[in-house]
Amino acid sequence: MVQRLQSVITAPFMLRLAKSIDDAMQLANRYGCQHLDFGHAVILFVLSLVEMLIDCILDDCGLLNISTHEHGNIYTKNMDFGGKGPHDRGDEHREHLRRKNILMSIEVVEKATANKIAQVFLRLVYLNTPENFNYLLRKLQLIGALESKNVLPAYNLLDSLTMNIQNVISTRYQLDRSRLLGVLLSTQPCSSSVFSIFGAGKGSCWVPFDMFMENAMDGRHLHAISSVEFLTELSKTLQVLNRATWQETFQALWISGLRLVQRGPEALEGPFPHLYSRLCMLLAIIPLSVATIVKEEVDKLDGGMVSAIKEELVSSLQILVQFSGLLSPPPATVHFANTAARKAAIVLSNLKSGNENLYGYSKDSSAIKAGNMLHLIVEACIARNLIDTSAYFWPGYVVPLEASSQAQESPWSSLTEGSPLVELKDALMVTPASSVAELEKLYSFAVSGSEEEKLAASKVLCGASLLRGWNIQEHVVQIVLKLLSSFLPLDSGSDGRYVQHMPMLHALISGISSVDAVHILSMYGLVPEVAAMLMPLCEIFGSLPPSDHRSCNFEKASVYSVFSSAFLSLLRLWKFHRPPIENALSRHGVFVRSELSLDFLLLLRNSRSALKNLSNVSKSSIFQLDPSLQKPVYIDSFPKLRAWYFQNQACIASTLSTVYNRPNVLHVANNILKIICHKVPKDGILSVNPQSTSNSSMGSSPPPGVPEDMCQWPTLPAWDVLEAIPFVLEAVLTACAHGRLSSRDLITGLRDLADFLPASLAAIVSYFSAEITRGIWKPVMLNGTDWPSPAATLPVVESEINEVLAKAGVNINISSRPRSVMPMLPLPIAALISLSITVKMEEFSHLHGIIGQGIEICATSSSWPSMQIIGALWSQKVRRWHDFIILACSQSPFTRDNTAVSQLIRSCFTSFLGPLVDGRSCYVANRGVADLLGKTLDERARLVVAPGFLYMRSCRLFPDNNFVCEEILKVVIERARALANDCSSERPGHLRSDCMPLSAASSLVEQISSLAATMLCHAGGLNLIRLLYEHILPTLLLSAGEDKLGSAGHVCSLFEGYALAYVLLWSGASIWGVGETSPAYASIYTSKRQRIVDRHLEFMAKVMEGNIVLGCGETTWRSYVLCFVGLLVDFVPAWILEVKLETLQKLASGLRKWHKGDLALSLLERGGNKAVTSVVESLLGYAGAQFSV
Repeated sequence: MVQRLQSVITAPFMLRLAKSIDDAMQLANRYGCQHLDFGHAVILFVLSLVEMLIDCILDDCGLLNISTHEHGNIYTKNMDFGGKGPHDRGDEHREHLRRKNILMSIEVVEKATANKIAQVFLRLVYLNTPENFNYLLRKLQLIGALESKNVLPAYNLLDSLTMNIQNVISTRYQLDRSRLLGVLLSTQPCSSSVFSIFGAGKGSCWVPFDMFMENAMDGRHLHAISSVEFLTELSKTLQVLNRATWQETFQALWISGLRLVQRGPEALEGPFPHLYSRLCMLLAIIPLSVATIVKEEVDKLDGGMVSAIKEELVSSLQILVQFSGLLSPPPATVHFANTAARKAAIVLSNLKSGNENLYGYSKDSSAIKAGNMLHLIVEACIARNLIDTSAYFWPGYVVPLEASSQAQESPWSSLTEGSPLVELKDALMVTPASSVAELEKLYSFAVSGSEEEKLAASKVLCGASLLRGWNIQEHVVQIVLKLLSSFLPLDSGSDGRYVQHMPMLHALISGISSVDAVHILSMYGLVPEVAAMLMPLCEIFGSLPPSDHRSCNFEKASVYSVFSSAFLSLLRLWKFHRPPIENALSRHGVFVRSELSLDFLLLLRNSRSALKNLSNVSKSSIFQLDPSLQKPVYIDSFPKLRAWYFQNQACIASTLSTVYNRPNVLHVANNILKIICHKVPKDGILSVNPQSTSNSSMGSSPPPGVPEDMCQWPTLPAWDVLEAIPFVLEAVLTACAHGRLSSRDLITGLRDLADFLPASLAAIVSYFSAEITRGIWKPVMLNGTDWPSPAATLPVVESEINEVLAKAGVNINISSRPRSVMPMLPLPIAALISLSITVKMEEFSHLHGIIGQGIEICATSSSWPSMQIIGALWSQKVRRWHDFIILACSQSPFTRDNTAVSQLIRSCFTSFLGPLVDGRSCYVANRGVADLLGKTLDERARLVVAPGFLYMRSCRLFPDNNFVCEEILKVVIERARALANDCSSERPGHLRSDCMPLSAASSLVEQISSLAATMLCHAGGLNLIRLLYEHILPTLLLSAGEDKLGSAGHVCSLFEGYALAYVLLWSGASIWGVGETSPAYASIYTSKRQRIVDRHLEFMAKVMEGNIVLGCGETTWRSYVLCFVGLLVDFVPAWILEVKLETLQKLASGLRKWHKGDLALSLLERGGNKAVTSVVESLLGYAGAQFSV
């Protein structure tokens, strides 16, 4: 039948033929289509014929279709399954005819579905209208049921029919690597040493998990999207790319999380996220990601086979006992592990004794001292209903109770039993809650308790439960923010309400301002929501005058302390000291909006609120705000904050204006100058330039709140003080540069200003950071008299930095510019670092968050080699932070030196894959993630930093992401050529037995690609991947020269194209996902996929048409195209759906010219409804296509 259609079809006849088919068979009405084009008419025609033949079979079996709607097929039994049907009873002839009809119908259906073209038509139905194909599957399942009940005779043809339908459903395009690579490979098995590294093929392809988790531990960079969402999408991506089961995927997640905890620098002190943040990833973020995946898989199955994926989860947990080295708990978590193990032991003990209270235990319960990380993971999964307590019966899970110390009763139990909260406050702050009920009890105190109880509840919520309550941490976070959001409505006359609750607000804001707390909120993706909550608090408290002239005490609740806490916490959430123009302009591949801005945070928050009001709200959303508070938040709603925001941007972008028409601000500035420079002789008192104001401005009286006594601080609202500070800073810095103000008086004055209004630190950091980028300030000598001297520790610091870099594989001279005997720094950096070492930042971590950002931008923006000097000064100030300071300073060379960046990139590949020797791979046992990221940072080897760890900490500081991408691709090409040499049989006979087999080579390509893609994603994010697709890789393919692609021989050229295709697909999939993603994730990442992929495929099509001339070798190009298109078809068909039909047709035409008709067909098949007619026309010969089907 199909052959006849091929002979008669012509282009003008298509529409009439489609209409005729539809009129005759009522396909549009039957299958619910409003309009049928030619392609859909043909495929539904074939589907209709197959369905009618199957209906005949079911009818002959005695099942009558009694449904009036064709798709509501309801069959009723019209026969006795125990004997012959009523129409055939006693009539052997009719029975014979019935069986013959059934056999003939099955033969016809089997032959029809065995035809390759018919299978393509049915596959198009399956891919584009799955609801129609499902009815066919149900009928086939009914036939199988009849056969199993012996109602339908057993025919071998039924097995063939089932196999044909399976071929239709199987949409995977199997990339033939042996044909693609076309090389003579050794057929002998590889040696044992090689097999031990590459035999499994997939073990190291989970490295994106490890690198993502390690990157998430960098407290300097907050994330706008939840780690739960990102890890969920990454898990789904790697499960597809690695062709893995969910058991293997979950197992890789747990192992990566355990490695993350083991790498925790427990002995290292400093203002960075510590072990609790790493445990948050393992015991909260990963279980929540797994829960999201399980729910999505269950929803896909419509409730069927729910236990299958949970069984895979259980298996992934049970197999962890084989990794005993990773299960050993760090010292800080031994108590928690023992508690988890004791809980399981008590449950089993109570079961054996018949105690109805399974989880209860008396005060004389024996203790367990053999808990491990598996006990903590299992409890985290039980708390989120991923598994049940049957896990306690796993072999070897429960450790027998030992007669030892008595178990102490939890203070939370006392609270729920009615003990006073105030008396338990100290114990509750250091003991995490164990259930949501306990949190709700505490929340009731925070809402309706006395003022003392409200204050205590606020402090307890932000204590151990927030930092260490991993089993219920998402609920703690939600309650903390829910409590903070209760202060959001800004109605008239609400100032008194804010002042009344000032102690509680101060406790809440201070509690979420610690390094670990901010980092945990970032991991839950709540930075935009927190920013929106802090803005009204800043607006209100910044508009209230203080009650007296005294300096602010950060530990006590006051107008200034609450404002400063809220303001500095808000500024920590975005890079306030970077000019907005740096976020708008892309230079050398810098990610547009690579740094969070306040505008971007509000845009994210508002878009999420809109999504939460829709029915398709993200399933992994953690924080659910009250509906009344989900209205959009705009900066224009906060005029005081908006004024400072734009003033700050103006001061960063350019010097202060020479004309300023706000005389009150200049009065405030002059008054502050008098106070902070009170030791200056009276005739030398500084002032803001009076010529910068109008004629009458300086003669006017001071504004209300400005005292005449120059020794008293003004009782002005904080916003008024902040507005004047840039003018104060310009005056004192200029005076110090010209010798009219000593350095000691400068630092003392700045310190007094910071003591009076801690929020002024933000203005100081912002101003000094901007001034250092202008390069107009001369350096000052750090002689130990005028400025602090680093001479005592500078040689040691430089030596240790060099040691860290050398052990990471980077050998450079960190003092690239000759320095005089006396160390020097530009004046703004010297002033900022001198101020920073006077602040007790170990007490006020949020102050360090502000100053640390300023020092970093100063050190990276200045051409002066300053980071090691800053490190030396800081190591003298806080000696116990010495190792942290050295590690931080070790990242500075990568901010300006591409040679250092190149060495670090190559060191990462060497540590992960082994070195290259004479163009061949040198296999070293036990290479992988442990060598790339390190095993642990202990006291004995605390300055031994793995190259991957150093890369993850410094990759955002690289000066030229374009260079980074090109360098990574160079390494990939080198590795691909080495693989070709390892696989080629063109070597002496006695060495051929050592040739790497194709399976090992292809597996290693995937490992290389996964590492390269992950490094690219973390270095440049979405924009660098866009550049890779649209510019960098096309340029590499178009470039000619001695080192061009394809110049190293035929075998090497094949591997080059193969590896580049894998890198491109892995990098795109790692950012965009492989299919449909959550709304929040799609709004940031996936929404950009369609345009980028379409442009790259359009480039490939133009080259294949001959419109663009290649610079690389033809072999490399063909290998690249065939592999990349094959990977698209096999792994990410959802991408093809988004590509324009014209692009797909051009690409398919080029593939057919290469005699790759099967690949061209597979590409078009996945083009969606828009490509159905093209596929049908091609198969029927209308377009002159010759497919190898």
